[in-house]
Amino acid sequence: MLKINDIGPQHYRDAMAHFAGHVHVVTTDGPAGKRGATVIAACSVSDTPPTVLVCLNRENPKNEAFIRNGSFALNTLASDQEALSVGFSGITGLPSDERFALGEWDVISTGAPTLKGALAVFDCQIIDTKDLATHRVLFGKVTGLRIGDNLRPLIYHNRDYHVL
Repeated sequence: MLKINDIGPQHYRDAMAHFAGHVHVVTTDGPAGKRGATVIAACSVSDTPPTVLVCLNRENPKNEAFIRNGSFALNTLASDQEALSVGFSGITGLPSDERFALGEWDVISTGAPTLKGALAVFDCQIIDTKDLATHRVLFGKVTGLRIGDNLRPLIYHNRDYHVL
C-alpha cells in the first residue's frame, strides 16, 4: 500500500537539493527596466517552434519586469561563471547595475541582455505565462540564439556549485 505523508516546505527543499541542475541567468530589459536573476528551473519545451520555459519566484515584485517587458534571455553558464551566478542570485544584495557589471553583455533580437561567453543564449519573446503556487512559469519563443564555446557547464547540486 502506498503511504502518503505530509510534505512540508523544508522537507521538499531538502529533497530538491539532490536534484542537479544547470545554472542560468535570466535577463530582461525594456520599459519596465533591466532585471536579471539566477535560475535552475529552466528547460526546453519544444523545437518546433523553438520554445523554452523559465520558472521565477512571483513573490519577488522585481520579477514583474519580465512580464512587463515581454521578453527574456536565458543565459546558460559555464564553469568559470560562478561569481556571476552568485551576484545575480540576490544573496549578495548587489544592485542591478553592479550585477550586470560582473559580465560582458550585448543583445541579439529582443533587447534583453545576452551574456557573452555563455555556453548558450536563448533570446525569447514571452508567448505565455502560468502562475502556480509561489512561481510564475514564463514560456518563451526563441527568436535569437547563440551557441558559445563547448566549455564545462556550471551545475548546482546539494546547495553548492559543481562542474560537470
